[in-house]
Amino acid sequence: MTAYEINTTAWEEENFVLFTDLTESQIVEVITPIVMAERRYPMMAYTNETLIDRLIKAYPNNKIYTYQNSPKRIVI
Repeated sequence: MTAYEINTTAWEEENFVLFTDLTESQIVEVITPIVMAERRYPMMAYTNETLIDRLIKAYPNNKIYTYQNSPKRIVI
């Protein structure tokens, strides 16, 4: 599995991390049309959950896990 940080806006706090066996091109293929539609038509807003749900719907047999908060740090 690979970890990807997904960034679709200018606000870093809206990024999320995706842990998945999908390829980068599979992720981009699903997410890009949603993001571009909202940029053209701001009334068509989406959330990170929308993007995640679309990935799961597009690839139901793949592993897709997300993390949307700042990770806890362990200092040793």
